[in-house]
Amino acid sequence: MKYDFTTIMERAGHDALAVDTIPMEGVEVKKGFTRIPMWVADMNFPTLPTILEAMEDRLKHHHFGYFDMPDVYYDSIINWQKDRFGVTGMTREDIGYENGVLGCVSSALQAFTAPGEAVLMHAPAYIGFTKTVESIGRKLVLSELVRSNGGAWRMDLEDMERKLRDNHIHCVIFCSPHNPTGRVWDKEELEQAMVLFQKYDCVVISDEIWADLTLPGHTHIPLQSVSEDARERTIAIYAPSKTFNLAGLIGSYHVIYAPYLRDRIAKYASASHYNSCNVLSMHALIGAYKEEGREWVDELRTVLGENADYAYKFITKHFEGVTLAKPEGTYMLFLDCEAWCKKHEQSLDDLLRAGVEVGVIWQDGRPFYGKYSIRVNLALPKVLVEEAMERLAKYVFI
Repeated sequence: MKYDFTTIMERAGHDALAVDTIPMEGVEVKKGFTRIPMWVADMNFPTLPTILEAMEDRLKHHHFGYFDMPDVYYDSIINWQKDRFGVTGMTREDIGYENGVLGCVSSALQAFTAPGEAVLMHAPAYIGFTKTVESIGRKLVLSELVRSNGGAWRMDLEDMERKLRDNHIHCVIFCSPHNPTGRVWDKEELEQAMVLFQKYDCVVISDEIWADLTLPGHTHIPLQSVSEDARERTIAIYAPSKTFNLAGLIGSYHVIYAPYLRDRIAKYASASHYNSCNVLSMHALIGAYKEEGREWVDELRTVLGENADYAYKFITKHFEGVTLAKPEGTYMLFLDCEAWCKKHEQSLDDLLRAGVEVGVIWQDGRPFYGKYSIRVNLALPKVLVEEAMERLAKYVFI
């Protein structure tokens, strides 16, 4: 490969939450075990060199005053969306900067719902969205995704319609690809969902931050592309942060074609007087969305696919009582450990603790509405994924 996905970076003490923090209070890694960061959704690979070059070039100019977003920023997004997802007709006016996906979600909810009004989401659900809904005083209504015969996660359209109707819902948070399950929706599923959202006149807030990170054999379809109605009722949110591991730089963007939606979002986003870009974040995006970025992402998807295939096969073979859907996108696994816990008379806390003690720093899935679930990050050099699986087989799932 042209790019480096094998170096084990030393991130400890270098502003890295993933390695400096254990997300389980009072639990420590036992002596003799190294930490393998497999929880929060960031990657343990060196980032794309052209990102660093773009930022370094900007640092040569010793001024950091007020600035406008240049044409190259918008052109980079337009060309990326066209090349990666086949999007046509996007203009500068359709793109808006956001400090983060959650900030845009919050602005959209405030713009299009009233306090106490219900909002629909799928479950399992990303904790950031559920907390955002609740923190601004909206009612969270969950429609459970279902798995038939242990297969892929799917939407329950009947349940969705019943909850839209019975709760008088007119705003939906949609996640595509889906976090935390890793499902990449196909066009027919997206079309069916949008028929429902049109029927009940819903504004759709579509989180597409994982769009670039579909695994080999799967392709992201922008929700706005499935119909003219979808294009006009959807607020789509993207970012280079997941794709290139830039979360610490802050910076996302929305794509909104309907002027009515766009104007309302702009009004609420401006209310804090804090939704503005950092100049280095802007140049990082420009550096990411170059031709080299396209090559880097293609190699990354291959690496993540190999890690996912390995982990899926290892878990289904060696961890009796643990089930999961084979991931199609993202770099996260969502394990269901209910049968294992009940058979071994262990709580999920017991299981989580056992993994952390041998250095596998994984994440409690209960805040994501998985009663016996654990979330596992596979964005590491494969040798670390292999080491983690071997430790879990030897010391935990025994």
